[in-house]
Amino acid sequence: MENCKKTIRLVYPQWQGGCIAHWITEIDDPELASRGYCLGAQLLDFLAPANGQPTFTVPVATDLVERVVTDGVYDKDAIIAQTRAALQILDKENPDAVVTLGGECSVSVVPFTYLARKYGGDVAVVWIDAHPDITLPGDAYAGYHAMAVTACMGLGDKQIVSELPAAIDPSRILFVGLRDWERDEIRERQSRYGIPHLAPADVSGDSTAVTRWLRECGASRVLVHLDLDVLDPAEIIAAVGVVPGGMKIAEVVRVINDVARECEIVGLTVAEPMPRTAMRIREMLRRLPLLG
Repeated sequence: MENCKKTIRLVYPQWQGGCIAHWITEIDDPELASRGYCLGAQLLDFLAPANGQPTFTVPVATDLVERVVTDGVYDKDAIIAQTRAALQILDKENPDAVVTLGGECSVSVVPFTYLARKYGGDVAVVWIDAHPDITLPGDAYAGYHAMAVTACMGLGDKQIVSELPAAIDPSRILFVGLRDWERDEIRERQSRYGIPHLAPADVSGDSTAVTRWLRECGASRVLVHLDLDVLDPAEIIAAVGVVPGGMKIAEVVRVINDVARECEIVGLTVAEPMPRTAMRIREMLRRLPLLG
């Protein structure tokens, strides 16, 4: 990102897009498990190199309230409020590039659409993820994090989409590391949208397929989304998803750096951290005298 004049770090601990407690069986309290994304965002910010980037944190509600599906989207009101708060930060700071540390996958939606507007649509999206995140309201799963790509495309809940500053054409999107569609309708929808994908095996040896697509796409700037569930759980479990056969850490690092050599990366998101061990330690500490 050395070509960018101003890069900011956006800590975006949004958790409301996911309904994932039933997968986090290590945590007895589902309310606390659901909010694991908040701790994950804080840990990513702590672990990321301190390189002098101005850092801003999106205010995210953490109240223990009943979770409600509205118009086919979990916690829709909170998501809209937090979308506005994130966009307000970006509009005020007017960065040339954004590093986003989440939070579940939908944390890419605001910075990616902001950057698409800023660069007049001259952006491509490399979405590195085990899942395509193209569900829609009314599908079997109402989590907004699974609607992140469709929201970037301007599809989905009309009220949420109306808050976004731009839409990204599906011809400018590439999935990398995809290996779990969950339902046949999602695979069919991806085909209908015409979004290509590369499986982990397609990038295990080199990044040629990714860089070739970038050249064909023609965009000069790239937005990279890294969902930690793309990583092979045999090497590391860092997210909610644990589908086998994922990408190795070294492969992910190489692909992203090869993308940076091909085009200017102006958006980088790291999303879906679920710090299971840290969550268990936190709950243990809360039960100790003088600490809890």
